Amino acid sequence: MKPFARSDAAVPADHTPDHAPLELEHFLPYRLSILSNTVSQSIADDYQKRYDLSMTEWRVMAVLARFEGLSAREVAERTAMDKVAVSRALARLVEAGRVHRGTHDGDKRRSVLALSDVGWEVHDVVAPMARAHERELLEKLDEQEREWLNRILDKLSPVGGS
Repeated sequence: MKPFARSDAAVPADHTPDHAPLELEHFLPYRLSILSNTVSQSIADDYQKRYDLSMTEWRVMAVLARFEGLSAREVAERTAMDKVAVSRALARLVEAGRVHRGTHDGDKRRSVLALSDVGWEVHDVVAPMARAHERELLEKLDEQEREWLNRILDKLSPVGGS
């Protein structure tokens, strides 16, 4: 079988056939994923070894710092992460004493989660590090670009968009 040869002159840029090779470097989901992975890893490099904390564990802790008393399912929903990954992260956080698992109003069928004092200590060091990375990233944009970025992200976000 002959490989598909694409001629930019033959196909207008806004009308690429579905069977054409996907140019990942121009594919928005790929670009967003690469940016997210790069930024997340940059932040994680600061805390992973120091606190023996994975990216997933940090995200779970950040959500519990903001929304105490969630179930594991609710944490997974708020982070848009896989339930199994969240469950594993929570098991490690509970084992490390960073998260307490309790029951909802004495109902043993529903567990609720909260940061422990140790978890808050870690959070209170890592959160400013994360904010510093965010500031460094946003400094590359002027005020109008930051406003547009927020609008675009809100519009594209399955949570905030329409």
